[in-house]
Amino acid sequence: MKNPNFTLTRRQFCQVSVGAFASTFFWGCQDIKSVSSDNEANKITVFHNGIVLPVDDNFSEHQAFAIKDNKILAVGSNQRILSQAGSDAKVIDLKGRTVLPGFIEPHIHFALMAFTGNWLDIGPLKYGTTASALAALKKIASEGPHDEWIVARQFDPSLQAGPEMLTTSELDAISNTRPVFVLNASGHLAYVNSKLLKIAGISRDTPDPPGAEYFRFADGTPNGAMTQKAYFPILLSNEKLMNTFNEGAVESGIQVGDEASSLGITTICDMATGGGSGYEEINNYRQMFITGKMKSRIRAYLYSEVADMWDKSGVKYGEGDEKVRVSGWKVVFDGSNQGRTGRQREPYLNSNNLGVFYVQPEELKQIIIQRSQKGWPLALHGNGDAAIDSILDGVEAASKEGVDVKKLRCRIEHCSILHDDQIERMAKLGVVPSFLINHVYYWGKAMRDDIFGPEKAQLLDRCASVEKAGLKWSMHSDAPVSPMGTLHKIRVAVARDLWREPGSILAPQEKVSVEAAIRAVTINAAWQCHSENEIGSLETDKLADFVILDNDPRHVEPSSISDIKISETWMDGRQVFRS
Repeated sequence: MKNPNFTLTRRQFCQVSVGAFASTFFWGCQDIKSVSSDNEANKITVFHNGIVLPVDDNFSEHQAFAIKDNKILAVGSNQRILSQAGSDAKVIDLKGRTVLPGFIEPHIHFALMAFTGNWLDIGPLKYGTTASALAALKKIASEGPHDEWIVARQFDPSLQAGPEMLTTSELDAISNTRPVFVLNASGHLAYVNSKLLKIAGISRDTPDPPGAEYFRFADGTPNGAMTQKAYFPILLSNEKLMNTFNEGAVESGIQVGDEASSLGITTICDMATGGGSGYEEINNYRQMFITGKMKSRIRAYLYSEVADMWDKSGVKYGEGDEKVRVSGWKVVFDGSNQGRTGRQREPYLNSNNLGVFYVQPEELKQIIIQRSQKGWPLALHGNGDAAIDSILDGVEAASKEGVDVKKLRCRIEHCSILHDDQIERMAKLGVVPSFLINHVYYWGKAMRDDIFGPEKAQLLDRCASVEKAGLKWSMHSDAPVSPMGTLHKIRVAVARDLWREPGSILAPQEKVSVEAAIRAVTINAAWQCHSENEIGSLETDKLADFVILDNDPRHVEPSSISDIKISETWMDGRQVFRS
């Protein structure tokens, strides 16, 4: 830990050197507006009489801390911090509340959240059955012009009673005159009606796109369900929908930041930058901060599906500033386990289905070698155990080509089904997992009973095992796949309880301590996105990003951690949320 003492004359602003890209896209980013008044911005502020957990190496506990401008000055006892701050300091009484570093959400789909935010939510948190979800969709079918799409999101047949997928049989009943598009909660599947198939020119004679699939009826006719690479061009072809989104992208992005700050999140990592609007998405991020209203930092991982565009742009790893930075390269390798498209060593329960490779293993290996040779930290989507095998093969191949892969801190995103031999390989290669921990809570029962069976389900999100192996793991929501909410993620890692089966626990041997779970959403997540020098812990000279909680997560029942109230969120030394 850095020296907690501070000198009031020390320079608190960090000078950031940026390149041509940064000067074009990040120059002029302003401090966010907040509840705090501008004439107080340069004062030292002391927070005392609390439980201050800086998440340092020893997970120490203190009573107070001080900030100046946008930096942490020190943490320590009430007496020491108050005496060193001086009589001119502003003093805030925490009244026993708990302070943690600002939460880091290491994997969301920022543009998708903003893009689909106004779509009808027909997911399992609102509708327990497919029938009730479709009834809600039917209600809006008569609204709007005849050529306007009916769009909905979050549908998940693994959690909603009914058929395994939506087909034209169900969606033509919603409308046979207006296009209907329904996005699966995983983002890896979508469902359309016959009208939209016709508009897209998809017929019985249309071959499956490379790395994608149109699901079909027995006679070979497309049934309206399709995987990600098949539906994406259809979605992008809707100029009206895309134009509406692009025109409102900055404001809708700010709303995502508002939601994040209300949950104590001060940094979010976008895991598919450029996938929707290309280069413009980074410009939109900058604009969000220029408005003075953006309340969460952004770490951008460039989407490999638009690799040519990114290569032509000249964007490099690390460009940006403390608010917005390009932090890595994202590759999606397989699908989702709950959608039975994650690639497995053995077939899914009671089937011959192994899932899919979106990218063939040899091609993935070449991507990993080429991008890592250019210095790109890699975020590699792998849900199924066979997908994880191939990812590790690729990283190992890059290592043999002379790449210092440990320096790149390559991540496996979701890393859902993990075997002991894979954990050993990850430790040797320096590869770390970022778990979609809500797989346990929301989908755990389905994984155990319907998707994998009880034995393989024990391998889901193995937090304790990777902790024991010394890996710096993190947890994410994959929003909008599951809701953002860091306290809930901590609860799931500690309790591993099941939404659809109260009282049941999945793989209790993988429970972790509250302290380990907190590290996963603060300093570990910061380290994974190469930002641990500036965020992730409350240490001298780090950015003043922190969350104030009404209770200490270490001292409540695990299942109650998610009920703890977010009292305040501070980002860059400014209060951006107050309950």
